[in-house]
Amino acid sequence: MLLVLLILIPLIAGIVSFAWKNSSVKVWALLSTLASSALAVMAFYAQKQGMIRFDAPWIPSLGANFSLNADGMAAVLALLTAIIYLIIFIAQWNKPLADFHRFVGLMLLSQAGITGVFLANDLLLFYFFWELALVPVYFLASTWGGEKRIPVTFKFFIYTFLGSMMMLAAIIYLYLHTDNLSFDYYSIVQAGQALGAGKQQVLFWFVFIAFAVKMPIFPFHTWQPDTYEQAAMPVTIVLSAVMVKMGLFATFKWLIPVLPQGVDFWSNAVMILCIIGIIYASILAMVQNDLKRLVAYSSIAHVGLMCLALFAQTDIANDGVMIQMFNHGINITGMWILVAMIEHRYHTRNMKELGGIATVAPVMVIALVIIAFANIALPLTNAFVGEFMLFHGIFQSANPHHILYMVLAGTGIVFGAVYTLKMVQRVAYGELANNTTVVDVKANEVIGLTIIIALILIIGVYPDIIFGIVG
Repeated sequence: MLLVLLILIPLIAGIVSFAWKNSSVKVWALLSTLASSALAVMAFYAQKQGMIRFDAPWIPSLGANFSLNADGMAAVLALLTAIIYLIIFIAQWNKPLADFHRFVGLMLLSQAGITGVFLANDLLLFYFFWELALVPVYFLASTWGGEKRIPVTFKFFIYTFLGSMMMLAAIIYLYLHTDNLSFDYYSIVQAGQALGAGKQQVLFWFVFIAFAVKMPIFPFHTWQPDTYEQAAMPVTIVLSAVMVKMGLFATFKWLIPVLPQGVDFWSNAVMILCIIGIIYASILAMVQNDLKRLVAYSSIAHVGLMCLALFAQTDIANDGVMIQMFNHGINITGMWILVAMIEHRYHTRNMKELGGIATVAPVMVIALVIIAFANIALPLTNAFVGEFMLFHGIFQSANPHHILYMVLAGTGIVFGAVYTLKMVQRVAYGELANNTTVVDVKANEVIGLTIIIALILIIGVYPDIIFGIVG
């Protein structure tokens, strides 16, 4: 029941939150995420003894079961999801929001859906959770955020809805080609692999586009910068730290093994799209003055590198993607929290109007420097090992252009160092651009940032804390 509770606790807590209209709902949210985090840690460690599974009938007439499992990557991402939501509610503790009980309810429902995506071992159940995660995030993004949030969120919804409809068509097609009319993972894998090469090549795009939109990778990314900019900060964190991992994880589990001939035929095209996205997003990040848009474009570049490594189809690349998904989720959460802290204190995200923060908020700047260094994969930070493994995996790829692809993807690392260090210099150092006295960091922010920095340093020094458990 451990896996079921990982989904049930945020689901039930979210539903209860809608009726909880006083300020104590924040305590309820924090207790819920603490319980989820404890269970995720238990599942993470229990996975070392073997895959944790749960199976029960769901819709027998359709051959669908409520089937969950926690293999290595699923356990890592379930843990990441629980940690991120815990950090969000800690960071949000002293920041009022209108209709906070509705906000908490929708956030917890999205947590249940995202966790379900990572644990589902039945294709119909996977699709159910995929959509369950989208619906509350749509309402979160359209209710709380900037002035342009409604049209921007509508664009995000259209992208994801069309992708989901294409995926649903592929799911039905695969289901009808199973021997026993079942949505079971192994039945779907067998049915997909039994299809002819031509059918797999067509079906590939029906599945991959849904995942590519969620990551997102070029050219399916255009919804992302505007949505990240307009959404409230907790929603932006959910979108960038955990929801993008749904696309990467689904590609690893539900695309590459199911349609191998389609993947082999189109992998070169996808790798080219990933490289274009890495370079394109990095260049755009370099010219940004808005902190939110800079971080948004940097996320596109990082996810593009992980997707590139997935289609390299080597064991070390897959391991690198696993640890880098966790690391990216932690690092990007830290960046968004710091952006929110700066915006809240200075009422601007424009770097031209910032500067000299180190003189009035030294603790905030120390956290900014550490998290920024982790974001560019400095040695002894968590992202270094994962990024090294990604490039090593791309180098080992059987693709005839693997060296060229590795070099081109490496330009994203160079650009990343340029725009990140430039951002730190413009925001933290130089002359104080605003003479207003500001509070450095508050107690709840210290707790959230401490968790993030601790994970950055511990995994950076001892990455086997993840590999030794799930490897």
